[in-house]
Formats: sequence, structure tokens, C-alpha cells
Amino acid sequence: MYSTAFLDLPPLQAAAGEVHLPGSKSISNRVLLLAALSNGTTTVHDLLASDDTRVMLDALRQIGCTVDEAGSTVCITGLGGRLPQSPAKLFLGNAGTAMRPLTAALALLGGEFELSGVPRMHERPIGDLIDALRQLGCHIDYLGNDGYPPLRIAHGQGVPALALAEPIRVRGDVSSQFLTALLMALPLAAGAQAIVIEVVGELISKPYIAITLQLLARFGIVVEHQNWQRFTIPAGSRYQSPGSIHVEADASSASYFIALGAIATGGEGPKSIKIQGVGLDSIQGDIRFVEAARAMGAVVTGGPNWLQIERGAWPLKAIDLDCNHIPDAAMTLAVMALYAQGTTTLTNIASWRVKETDRIAAMATELRKLGATVEEGADYIRVTPPAQPADWKAASIHTYDDHRVAMCFSLAAFNPAALPVRIEDPKCVAKTFPDYFEALFSVAQVETAHIPVICIDGPTASGKGTVAAAVAQRLGYRFLDSGAMYRITALAALRAGFAIDADHEAPIATLAQTLPVRFEGGKVWLGNDDVTEAIRTEEAGMNASRVSALPAVRTALVDLQHSFQRLPGLVADGRDMGTVIFPEAPLKVYLTASAACRAERRYKQLISKGFSASIEDLRADLEARDARDSSRSVAPLKPAQDALVLDNSDLTIEQAVEQVLAWWQERQRFAASAQH
Repeated sequence: MYSTAFLDLPPLQAAAGEVHLPGSKSISNRVLLLAALSNGTTTVHDLLASDDTRVMLDALRQIGCTVDEAGSTVCITGLGGRLPQSPAKLFLGNAGTAMRPLTAALALLGGEFELSGVPRMHERPIGDLIDALRQLGCHIDYLGNDGYPPLRIAHGQGVPALALAEPIRVRGDVSSQFLTALLMALPLAAGAQAIVIEVVGELISKPYIAITLQLLARFGIVVEHQNWQRFTIPAGSRYQSPGSIHVEADASSASYFIALGAIATGGEGPKSIKIQGVGLDSIQGDIRFVEAARAMGAVVTGGPNWLQIERGAWPLKAIDLDCNHIPDAAMTLAVMALYAQGTTTLTNIASWRVKETDRIAAMATELRKLGATVEEGADYIRVTPPAQPADWKAASIHTYDDHRVAMCFSLAAFNPAALPVRIEDPKCVAKTFPDYFEALFSVAQVETAHIPVICIDGPTASGKGTVAAAVAQRLGYRFLDSGAMYRITALAALRAGFAIDADHEAPIATLAQTLPVRFEGGKVWLGNDDVTEAIRTEEAGMNASRVSALPAVRTALVDLQHSFQRLPGLVADGRDMGTVIFPEAPLKVYLTASAACRAERRYKQLISKGFSASIEDLRADLEARDARDSSRSVAPLKPAQDALVLDNSDLTIEQAVEQVLAWWQERQRFAASAQH
């Protein structure tokens, strides 16, 4: 998952491939709460791992449920009629699927609770749900602005007598989550009489209510409804665990890859994208996105738990669509409209304005940055794409802490003008799809020349490795410590039983071609083995020197280092990255420092590890090594002709990192955040 301030996407093309989607957020949090309210233990398979499910799980533990996690399988032992632990303060982030249902359930369970979230959650309306609960006689107070979280449920003396004789009325035109919350909570109060809920006005997002009703039935509550306006919870309803339940993949997340299959072609001919985890028989309303994608020109086939998409009509066809049935997935249509001929109009989307952000305003603003003409209204958006490729613009997309904005606009990187796109705050996708960008890259291809590389070369102890690793982390790029490559090769050769000599040059070179090396979390990995310490010994250094004397091995390692140039980009440190390995890199930095400064740094490093050392000896050794490195016949240590020299003798690591990042920004097609 990317935790960077921004992620630069180079011009992308689709590649044939397969994507395994995470579990549905809507199903995951509903199932967790229903399991918590039930009698018995529920084993939930393929639960979505995300910010929203994390805050729900934490809340369930706080109120007294037993929660056992093992990867994507979670076992919940429900309250089963017991009172929840109270008082408690529950933090629910920006998860509407946790805030709304938990509020209703806790109001009917009894106890004292404070429910809060991030600042945006405190701007998302909840007044209609609270009004309905107050109709019943619940005591709920606003701790900030009326109609919005944070909230306090004041049932320390138990749930008051509830007024259940008359139908409970709730508005349906703001958020379907209000009705879902009541449907999930009111079975707790169903005694000798049935409970009726009446929806005031049009019910939006009916497919999400359909999910709620299907899941309630799995937990023993069969709710009848009359035309989606009147819902009846049977008398004597009681939650009972189904024992085991499977969370199907998120249909909203599928929309991005359905769209990708529809818009993208790369190399030779259309590319087929297969999606695993959700099929045409999904219980989620957003699976009807398939119908909209087909209307725009996509070719979509599928079966139980899988979909396959290819590009059909091109350009895509503009559509005019009432999107009440696919409120979340419809956002993806707004970006598909960039690739359509004509103007696409999406209507009945007023609920966008009360989601994680005002999504109508957000989509309009960001689409315009890319060159589209956009008209927006209270409940619609109208998108006309750039007239021709030359009218597209490179853009830095502001994401408003909204996962769906980030994922939607990643599709703009497949634009016909081959322009880069920046996604600001890419970590916001963790709300529903933490590994979204990795999944996207698995079905994307790019010309190698478009994959950015930053080279940071320099003499021993100049700090190049530390600076390069920090720059890679800040940009979300891959990292290559070239100095470790010969050490790792020597270690792998010895483990394979090869003596490091000319007689074994060929097999060692073959071994080096496919070494499973990666640099992650400040560690060096060989396959699943952490070799960070093993390659730092004096013996490992001597073996590395012997390996480097074998020409075939050096050639193999050049190819291996080239293989690190993968999406979304690479930061490589060493002594010949900019001169030999990546001579076309758009940014080359030669990091240096005085011998005295480097000797002092190495001295402090050795002392901190418990080794004795002499600064004078270290300095003499560094100066001698510099002389050898700069005069060697193969790839002598020197700055590339177009390298920027950075003397960090008087700089902190952070200052050096900031300077490299500043130089990198100067080379981009767009400013970091200047466009919003």
C-alpha cells in the first residue's frame, strides 16, 4: 500500500491479466455488525482488510464481542442478548457503514457511548437517522453541530420504553444507510409485535437495501417490504449466527477494471482483463455497472465469481443514465466519459454530495483539470471529453481523502495523449482497497522509457544509500541498492554450493540472472530470507570483490539491475547508476561529502555498533578507496555528465532528501498541489 504524499503515474497501456479483488466493504461491515448482534460464533471468510473494517472490528471489541483474526478470516462471537460493555468511546474514522448502523444498534442495546470520527465524518449528515431513533424514545445527543456526529447515546439506565405501535418514519432521499441502520437494529426490539418502518420520499440506492435484506435473512431475520416504501420486521425476531459466511468481492472496486478493459488497448490488439471474486450473479447492486459499461461499448462476459472484459466499440459511446441504482460505481462512468464520443450525462446522483466528500463537485473539478468540459447540478454531472488527444492536459489530481476519487482518476493515466497523471494522497484507497495500485500495475504495461528512474551515485560513506531509500519511500518508488547486489550474488552462490572462481563463472552468472532480490522496509531480502546482516560482514565484502571480477556475472547483474525499473518508478543508488546502468535516467544526483566528514560518520556508525575505530585510519582508508574507485578501468567512480552534484557535508539526511525531491519536482509536467 502506498503511504506517499502523491503517486505519479506514467502513461499506461492495458495488458492482459487477472485481478483478484478484495471483499466488499458494504457486505463486510454489515456482516460484522450482524455477527456481533447474533447468538453464537460467526466465521467470516474473505473479509475486506481496510480502514473501514478496522474501525468496525475495534469498536466490536470495545463493546464486548470476541474477535479472532487469522488473515482474511475473522471469527466473531456475538453479544447474543448480553448487554454491551459501557461506557465506551468509539472512533469510527470516515466509515459511514460503521457510524450509522452502530449508532442505531447501540441505541437499542443500552449503555452510554460516544461515537466520533475524522473531521469529514462530522460533516456527513446523520440527523434523519437520529430523528427516527428519537421517535422511538431513544436518548441521543449531538456533541457538536445538530444533525451531525459526534454523538452521545445516553442509555446508562437501560433502553427506555420504546414507541413501537406506530410505523417508524425515516427519509430515504439522503442516504440509504439510515434505513439499513434501522433494519439491522430494530430486530433487537421485536417482541410480541411486528415493527414497521416507512420510508418518506424516494428511497435512493435501493440495491444497498437489497444487500441488507439478503444478509438479514442469512442471520435469521426475514423482512418483508412493499415497493421499497414499507418494511416489516416480524414479531419475535432474533439474530442467530449462520455459522459461516463468505464475503464476495467488491463490485464497486470491479468497476475500475471493467472500465480499464473497455478503454484500453496497448501493444498489439485489445487486452482481455479477467476479474476474480465477483460475478454476474452478485448480490451487490453495483454489479449493474456491467450494463452501463456495455452500453458504452465494453464487451463483458462472466459466470459465478468471475468477469471478463474486452474493448468493443471505440471510441466509447456517450450515455445518458439515471444512476440511482449504482451510486458508487457511477463515478467510474464519469471518467470513462473522457474516452467517449459525445457528452455523457449521469443523473439522480444527489447522494454523491454527502459521501466521503462532495463527489459531484470533486469529479467536476478534477475532470476539468484533464481537459474535459463539465457541467454539474444538484443531482447530475455532464461530461464532454477533450476533443482530440492534443487537448488533454497532464494533471495533479486532488483526492479529497476519498478512495473512489483516487481509484477513478488512475484510469486517466491510460489517456491517448500519453500524458502522466499525479494522484495526490494515494493512501486514501486503504478505505476499501489497500492494494489497488499494485493490482492496477499488474494489468498495465508501459514503455520502459516512461518508467521514471532517479540515480544517486557517490563515493563510499557519502550517505547515498540512506538518502536514496528515503527518496524512494517518499515517492512510493522501488529501491535498488546496487552495492548490495554483488554481496547477495556471492552469498547465493555459496549457498548453492559454488566456489567463487573462474571455473564456476557460468553457473554463478546463470544464478545471478534470476536472483529474487528486493529491498523493503529497510531490509534486504533474498526470496523470503532476510539477508541484511549476512551481506554486511567483512567476509561478504571480500566474496563480493571476487564475484565482481567475473565478467559474465557482471553482465548478468547489469540485466538484473535493469529489471528493477518497474512501475511506478525506481530510485537506484551506487557508483555507476547514472553513468552505466541507467544513462537515460531523467535525474542523476552525485552525492558527495568531504573525506573528513565521511570518516566521522563511519566512525560514529562503528562505535554505535560496539566496534573500536580510529577516525584517522578511516579517513586514510576512504581516501585510498576513492582513488582506486575513480581510476579503475571499468565504470570508474565519477559524476555523469548531466548529474547534479550535491555536497552533503553540512546537510542532514532530511535536507539532502528534500533537495533531491525538489530537483525531481522541477522535472515534472505539473506542480504538486498548485491546481486546487
